[in-house]
Amino acid sequence: MQNTNITVSLDTRRQKKDGSYPVIMRLGHNARTTAITVGFSVLQKDWDDDKKAVRKSYSGTASVSRLNNLLQKKKAEAMDVILKLHESGVLNTLSVSALRDRIDRKDFTNSFFSYAEKQIEDLIKASRIGTARCYKGVVAILKTHTRGHDLKFQDISYAFLMTLETSHHSKGNGANGLSVYMRTIRAIFNKAIKEGLVDKELYPFANYKIKSAPTEKRALEWSLLKSIIDLKLDPAHACFHARNYFLASYLMYGMNFTDMAYLRLTDIKDGRISYRRKKTAKLYDVKISENLKFILDQYIQDTSEYVFPILKRETAYLQGKDIQWARKRYNGRLKEIGKLCGIDQPLTSYVSRHSFATQAMLKQIPLNAISAMLGHSSLKTTEVYLKGLPSNVMDDYNRHITGLD
Repeated sequence: MQNTNITVSLDTRRQKKDGSYPVIMRLGHNARTTAITVGFSVLQKDWDDDKKAVRKSYSGTASVSRLNNLLQKKKAEAMDVILKLHESGVLNTLSVSALRDRIDRKDFTNSFFSYAEKQIEDLIKASRIGTARCYKGVVAILKTHTRGHDLKFQDISYAFLMTLETSHHSKGNGANGLSVYMRTIRAIFNKAIKEGLVDKELYPFANYKIKSAPTEKRALEWSLLKSIIDLKLDPAHACFHARNYFLASYLMYGMNFTDMAYLRLTDIKDGRISYRRKKTAKLYDVKISENLKFILDQYIQDTSEYVFPILKRETAYLQGKDIQWARKRYNGRLKEIGKLCGIDQPLTSYVSRHSFATQAMLKQIPLNAISAMLGHSSLKTTEVYLKGLPSNVMDDYNRHITGLD
């Protein structure tokens, strides 16, 4: 934030008819400046430029102290907006006039749709394409639900959420899809509240509880994993890359597909892979095993900055499209690999990650270590990954408990 600052001052360039000058907040951002009015003016003799405050001699208010407190409050609120934009990675993408509008709230109309679409723009600028796509999908669903009418924050009540839930289930859709939509609406609502744009009293999720259903087991038993490891495919085979991606993910702490797409040659050094996860910015440092090296050597080439041939275009938005398309094709190939290996369980890009977590647990790796390797911020998230133990392990436990082994 060193390129952004804000100070309270008297704008002596704009004298009013009564001889007074406007009190402003002078905003400096990326070598540009602009003024934010605070709503009142004082004579130059009533302004203390050293203290950046109104002097006690000012007679235009019942309480000069209260007026100065108001000035400091406005400055603190402006700095809070700047800090939040900095933390979200958006601050340096804004022009000084756009930043002024954020502080002045001129871009807020109390429309959930307008606010959500602004969040989508910010997410794209911050290269958080996956989250932007999720927000976009929810806005589209809500626009269909409201039949094209605008949606104000105060319209999103407990009753509204219940009608949305009923409509979702009436179409034969499941609980987990609804859960994703509701969590997204809640996240947008929380952001607007934190920015001081929406009253906390309007928050509808105090009473509405987001429900989800248990997901199907995603982790593979070791024998099934081994069948993928042992699968021999010619480089010309349609599933060659999909198998390599699956095993590379498994060998790199269950790295997700987006992080694999963005993995750069410069991330590989001295027999290790060091990179930051796109979703959380958490730093990873993975030792390259012999099996992983064998896979990486098939892709590393000087003609590309990325290890795997997934990203084809330059901008973050188009790269997000590249990943979306490549993941879809990858999941299709994994279905074919499942058939080749005789695996009845559905194979997707998430299975390698869940399998890594489950195999780590079965080897008695501590839960907090597994959580750190997966990059989870909460142990509860890791526990979700570990819900479905392989059936043969459950059988062994049962025999041990019942004394039949």
